[in-house]
Amino acid sequence: MPSEATPSQPIGPFFGTALPFPGGPDAAPAGHPGAVTVHGYVLDGEGEPVPDALLEFWQAAPDGSLAGASGSLRRDGAAFTGFARVPTGGDGHYALRTLLPGGAPYLALCLFARGLPRHLFTRVYFRFPDGDPLPAALPADRRATLLAVPEPGRHRSYRFDVRLCGAAETVFLQVEADS
Repeated sequence: MPSEATPSQPIGPFFGTALPFPGGPDAAPAGHPGAVTVHGYVLDGEGEPVPDALLEFWQAAPDGSLAGASGSLRRDGAAFTGFARVPTGGDGHYALRTLLPGGAPYLALCLFARGLPRHLFTRVYFRFPDGDPLPAALPADRRATLLAVPEPGRHRSYRFDVRLCGAAETVFLQVEADS
């Protein structure tokens, strides 16, 4: 006897609930005088929030060094690691506490979300430096999707939304796999 067709049910991955760790959104120690907040929303092509996404950030320290504290988990809460793992909430919002990077003025960002066959890479710039070939190669409207915007009235706070597709889609970087 033939079986009746049933709808499929998506099962995971549940990035935002499975991979975060305590202190994950805090690349900078609490109370650090140089700390800044970078926050925004992960949005789909319709402008709807993407809940349960996960954003990983890597960056240089304020002095431009790339070493950071050993390990990716914040064990003592006092060291700058240069790494953060931030989940989005049900409204697609995320918030990161970090220090402004020295040297290259950007954060490297890797995004994981349901429905993406592969994670996506981009950069979060605080300013576009002379001689950086990535922003220089982009049209002005596309370049703007890589810029964290200072928020008026909010001290040391920057807004950076990630748009997965559509007219204002964030510029994503093509990463070549090693052969």
